Amino acid sequence: MKRSAVKRWLQAGLLLLCGLGLLHVSLVTDICLRYVKESMRPLLIASGVVLVVLGIASALLDRQRERKEHESHDHDHDHSSLPRVSWLLLLPALSLLLYAPPALGAYTAARQPAKVISQRSSFDPLPSTSPLPMTLSDFTSRVQQDRGQAIKGRAILMTGIVTPRGDGSWDLTRIIISCCAADAQSVKVRIYGGGPVPSANTWVSVTGTWHPGGTLGTGSAAVALDARTVEKIPRPLNGYQDALPPPSTITR
Repeated sequence: MKRSAVKRWLQAGLLLLCGLGLLHVSLVTDICLRYVKESMRPLLIASGVVLVVLGIASALLDRQRERKEHESHDHDHDHSSLPRVSWLLLLPALSLLLYAPPALGAYTAARQPAKVISQRSSFDPLPSTSPLPMTLSDFTSRVQQDRGQAIKGRAILMTGIVTPRGDGSWDLTRIIISCCAADAQSVKVRIYGGGPVPSANTWVSVTGTWHPGGTLGTGSAAVALDARTVEKIPRPLNGYQDALPPPSTITR
């Protein structure tokens, strides 16, 4: 086989490998949800299918070209070459198939400032449910912006990952992505009490009351919770959203 033919086969193989890698993380497994939102999954699957089809089509065309060259005894040299930059695709493609980088977690959150919560001028009355399921963003808004102090004395239930702080407290964290891991932002609530600090990146359900600090309903109020219970939970499917606790964690 001539050198030019080998290069063409390598081009087809690289396309096929990239396509299979995308299909592996988006269709065969849920690994893609570590890096992108659920809504992006169909696009990844479609991209994987297109790359696989292109790889197969390229291989078939190269085979036909070789057959024609052999039949015509064409010995002209083909000086086409595989662009060096294309080899940069090889490592990402192999990593998708063989080794998936870990999901965003405590390491990322610990090095980010807390996401800025939008200002609100009014708040609806809180339901009487106890403990009250809340997102971390809603809790932050209530603590620092609700002049009515409706959160005071209420038992709150929130879920997220554990981000240790090193001073005996830790942050309950939700990492939010709008599109992919590159635009990730973190919402944090400091947790006091509740027993030993769980391991970093553990998904937990926390029940507790607002930890006094500053003036409730103003920007000086501490975004913190005195934990009564801390329970480990499985990672939810909406792990990259600041979502309400899963129904299985809510007891009435």
